[in-house]
Amino acid sequence: MTDCPKEADIHLIQRIIPHRYPFLLVDKVIDIVPGESAVGLKNVTFNEPHFQGHFPGAPIMPGVTIIEAMAQTAAVMVGVSLDMADKNMLVYFMNIDKAKFRRKVVPGDVLELHVRATRGGSKVWKFVGEAKVGAEAAAQAEFSAMMDLPKD
Repeated sequence: MTDCPKEADIHLIQRIIPHRYPFLLVDKVIDIVPGESAVGLKNVTFNEPHFQGHFPGAPIMPGVTIIEAMAQTAAVMVGVSLDMADKNMLVYFMNIDKAKFRRKVVPGDVLELHVRATRGGSKVWKFVGEAKVGAEAAAQAEFSAMMDLPKD
């Protein structure tokens, strides 16, 4: 884990996790501490498909997509830590606990997704996450996911 990149651009992100438009919710991951933590960045733009219906005239990023963006950040951190680029890793949510939403996230915001592993090293990882816009907390949650490689 010592030679891991400290950040992942969109190209590396797509080599690690299977998500694609319109469900790839992380633009960049920075401050990667292998096996421990990372910060994802999501530039929230009006042209994202969920804003057509959530809500017309008052676009707000759905809370579940904020938590999904945290999970994608966590998966990239794990993928970087375990050298999973180009290995077709799949990621499955296992649970979400203690989710709280503190602030609306709207087009024009830059969402910072702070994630920290509380348990890892096997297929199942647990995390705590906090989404922020500037210094303001937007959401927080605890969640776990299974990282899996498809059988050949």
